[in-house]
Amino acid sequence: MQLETLQEIIKKKINKSEFAIITNLETGDSEIFELNKPTGKNFEKYKDQINGFYKNKKNGIIENTNIFVETYIRPIKVVIVGAVHIAQYLIDYAKSLNFEITVIDPRGYFATKQRFPDIKIINKWPDEAFKEIDTNSNTALIALTHDPKIDDPALQHAIKKKFYYIGALGSKKTHNNRCERLKNAGYNEGEIDSIKGPIGIKLGGKSAPEIALSIIAQLVSETYKK
Repeated sequence: MQLETLQEIIKKKINKSEFAIITNLETGDSEIFELNKPTGKNFEKYKDQINGFYKNKKNGIIENTNIFVETYIRPIKVVIVGAVHIAQYLIDYAKSLNFEITVIDPRGYFATKQRFPDIKIINKWPDEAFKEIDTNSNTALIALTHDPKIDDPALQHAIKKKFYYIGALGSKKTHNNRCERLKNAGYNEGEIDSIKGPIGIKLGGKSAPEIALSIIAQLVSETYKK
């Protein structure tokens, strides 16, 4: 691999860009692949197969060739609203996954560095906190507080920005009340239905780590549907 290519790879990793490294295992030739950009002449005839690996977020050798494709996908932003006990387990599960976690909670006694080491914490109300986060349709929201004053503004932001995953903790009754508030605030049925509530897949567990597991499983499932 040429030094210039290696320096560009390091730069892209620092900037959390999405790209792939294409390598001919026989010759050692390598180059950076990016969607909608020209492919070098040494790899041009494999462009469709490379695209397939890249879009499916997979690594591997193209069949019947010596061409190895290694993809680098931008971490997915996951915003957790509510620095509750479940959030700690969620973060533990997410550490080995490609998620970039931010915790929002205006209650400073919950959202502390002692409870959430090495995690970005914003001790502000959601309306203010989201001004500090660049969010879009590749962002996920997990609302955990049960407090409408905290959860509802976050849910409204996620709906407006079309987050690919929006989940809110609470019983069916809590969720029905939540949906009614959103309806009264002017949100339509389709927007309200985009919220996973009660959050998580049905595993049957009731403890904090079991609930967190059901949430992370649903989040991963929805991530691969994108």
